[in-house]
Amino acid sequence: MSDTKRLFRHKHPLILGFLVLGVICFLFWGGITFFISSIGPKKTKPDIFGARNGIGIIELQGVIISSEETIADLTEFRSDTSIKAIVVRIDSPGGTVGASQEIYEEIKRTDKVKPVVASLASVAASGGYYAALGARQIMANPGTLTGSIGVILKFANMEEIFDKIGYKTEVIKSGKLKDIGSASREMTQEERNLMQALIDNVHNQFIRDVSLGRELTMEDAVRLADGRIYSGEQALQLGLLDTLGNFTDATNLAAKLAGLDPTRTQNLIYPRAKDFSLLTLLTGEKGQAKLTSLFGHYPALVYEWSMFN
Repeated sequence: MSDTKRLFRHKHPLILGFLVLGVICFLFWGGITFFISSIGPKKTKPDIFGARNGIGIIELQGVIISSEETIADLTEFRSDTSIKAIVVRIDSPGGTVGASQEIYEEIKRTDKVKPVVASLASVAASGGYYAALGARQIMANPGTLTGSIGVILKFANMEEIFDKIGYKTEVIKSGKLKDIGSASREMTQEERNLMQALIDNVHNQFIRDVSLGRELTMEDAVRLADGRIYSGEQALQLGLLDTLGNFTDATNLAAKLAGLDPTRTQNLIYPRAKDFSLLTLLTGEKGQAKLTSLFGHYPALVYEWSMFN
């Protein structure tokens, strides 16, 4: 071992320890992802020689952070002539406003070309329900948790903690509202009014699309849009759904809407399997979105239902 390396090891043992730990974690994570990718189920489209008319299945799962992958799958299925109808299987508490609205618009665009059925699984609330509004028919289980028609924006107020540890922020800004939502101070009444107006505007966008998609009057849509959660059975009675049923029922309904025989076993066609690796997890769309959700410190405007709000 050279004198330089020995000197570094003695002077910076903590840094060296973190570097070694980081390498070990990196290798362990890489091994786990390789193992998962090697044993996990591969959902691929049928071979071209065995291809036949079928139902496209797109899964919208977890918190909606980005929309690119779902939009790409919808676009591909829309132009694929072997796919006669699409079922969007939703199991999501919602997510960011922009991504939820983009998926809603793309589902609505796709439904003009071929039938789209939204199949609500365990939870399809807030932004998850928003996305479903673009479909021709919405189906849920009796106990599906849905609704939560509303929008939320959260700011952390750490002023007292900062005072205790002696942390102080110096802010230089171009306008008095530029640092709205700062964690180092309490929000002013003017700022609170401004943010409430923003929330109300985005909430009204949701209500408008509920009214349009479910053919409800604005008065009825407003009455249902106080943020509460509904069971699938309740949502059906209130006009937020078309029918009750499970995933198989949804594929049969999609087949019927497409003019296929709903009594026959349907050929279910999933998007092409994406290669899964540590590199794509870190650099790909889902990886970047997940890192942003874990480490991003900025507030997000979300259509999301959470027990921890």
